[in-house]
Amino acid sequence: MTLRPVPFIAIMHGMTLLSVVIVNYNTRDDLRACLTALHDCRPMPELIVVDNASSDGSAAMVEAEFPRVTLVTPGRNLMFCRGNNLGAAVAHGKYALLLNPDTQPPSGALAAMVAFMESHPDYAGCTMQMRYPDGNLQRTCSRTPTYRYLLLTQTALKLLFPKRAKQAVDHHYYADWSRECERDVEAMPGSCCLMRRDELRLDEDLWLYFPEDDLARRHAGRKFRFLTSHPIIHREKSATRSARATAIYFRDLLVYTRKHHGLPAAALMWLCSRPLAWGMALRWRIRPPT
Repeated sequence: MTLRPVPFIAIMHGMTLLSVVIVNYNTRDDLRACLTALHDCRPMPELIVVDNASSDGSAAMVEAEFPRVTLVTPGRNLMFCRGNNLGAAVAHGKYALLLNPDTQPPSGALAAMVAFMESHPDYAGCTMQMRYPDGNLQRTCSRTPTYRYLLLTQTALKLLFPKRAKQAVDHHYYADWSRECERDVEAMPGSCCLMRRDELRLDEDLWLYFPEDDLARRHAGRKFRFLTSHPIIHREKSATRSARATAIYFRDLLVYTRKHHGLPAAALMWLCSRPLAWGMALRWRIRPPT
């Protein structure tokens, strides 16, 4: 693993206040746009990029164009959870913000999030409203998934019980909330998740999916806040449109289910999810989604 030290860190009251951790895998152009946007933020945070052995020149681009960024190159793909933990381990900030490389925060977004946490010490974390490049709102944040929700929405049961599946989805994603106003939520998105650095550690048994749900369970009883003052542009799924990512999704679904609901529940989840997993794998072979 190689690590290039950062020569510039935003410091307030003798303390590095915020570190931004970005895990990147073959999203060079998105990463460039994200880092460019972050360089306009004031005060400028400590920026850490963990490059998961990209083959598109991402690491070389960061070295050449963003000398103030701490670049961590583990030499292999650590996936999302281990990559973020590695980035947080070399960070210095009181707070750590996990941010996807396909995001573009406006100049005041990070300061607003830190200000909220500084004035609300009882909150475990916060996130910011996210919008697609066309301006449409993204449906981020949710309740902590129940086993019933997972069975009805992530398996073939959703085809057998579509009405119940829709009801479960509506409840899980706060269907009565437009995302235009702030509110407390149970689970924040992994694409934009700010917490105190010493409390932010992802479960490395998970690779790409469900880390935010696992965090919500581990911090159950504490509050997370959805903020709206400075919407962040998010292209979404820039690095996860692949058959491999789909296979990892179902793998992580079983890991998460076994951890929080037990082995028998995971066995039933495996059985019920196979038709959907196999069908999606076949779809990728015949006609990859655009």
